Amino acid sequence: MPVPTAGLPARVRIHEVGARDGLQNEKTTVPTEVKAEFIHRLAQAGLTTIEATSFVHPDWVPQLADAERLFPLVSDLEGVHLPVLVPNNRGLDRALALGARRLAVFASATETFAKANLNRTLEESLAVFEPVVTRAKDEHAHVRGYVSMCFGDPWEGAVPVHQVVHVCKALLDMGCDELSLGDTIGVGTPGHVRALLAALNESGVPTDVIGVHFHDTYGQALANTFAALEHGVTTVDASAGGLGGCPYAKSATGNLATEDLVWMLRGLGIDTGIDLGRLVATSEWMAGQLGRPSPSRTVRALSHQEQ
Repeated sequence: MPVPTAGLPARVRIHEVGARDGLQNEKTTVPTEVKAEFIHRLAQAGLTTIEATSFVHPDWVPQLADAERLFPLVSDLEGVHLPVLVPNNRGLDRALALGARRLAVFASATETFAKANLNRTLEESLAVFEPVVTRAKDEHAHVRGYVSMCFGDPWEGAVPVHQVVHVCKALLDMGCDELSLGDTIGVGTPGHVRALLAALNESGVPTDVIGVHFHDTYGQALANTFAALEHGVTTVDASAGGLGGCPYAKSATGNLATEDLVWMLRGLGIDTGIDLGRLVATSEWMAGQLGRPSPSRTVRALSHQEQ
């Protein structure tokens, strides 16, 4: 492994979202047993944080209607955190009943997306999350606060940095342990990433509670990740095989592929604890289950070498 690059973290924790964010928009229902096998294979590849599912109403996200059946099939994985999304108190009840103790709420940095996705104003959505986060913390759970549309919104355009900072601080003030800054439509650039991270620090948000979640719509996901690493961020969201996309941007190529991220980090001498060969094999297997090739460049490159 190369010598760690000066000024960059020695280790990065990858927050794997393929089983939840990656599969949630699949039109064909993926069998619960396949999802469970996917999560087990990801764990065997060395991933220690694997987002499992979302306890939303089945009508909202039909693909994740099997949350109650799936979670018990994976909850026995040792040394693996299995975060789940909880949109409201009912979702929290369902998650806690199954023993979930890594939870996440999903906020928006823009009014328009809050209304489109949550059917509430931005402030109303934050008000809904506050009792959810409070109850979760009372149950000694770890809570992650997702913030979508941090860099751009398909209706509002570029999102002012101060607006994102406001939402992030509100989530931390209500008790969230960690933030995930989402470039939901993939329009962010390294300069924008640096500006947002600096503004968050200036407002009192420490770097060690920040994770980043980039989409590769404009081919900027790895460049944006590198900018975040230079700033000291050590948590990066990614999706095995590049699963998932953004329904709000027709040209979106989806989530940053975990394999592409690991390839870059390995070249920088940054430890992830992930076996890239096993991860590629897992994504190839999942692509076979879905009936289409993986969009990950690294998966395609390494698969081609083996043929």
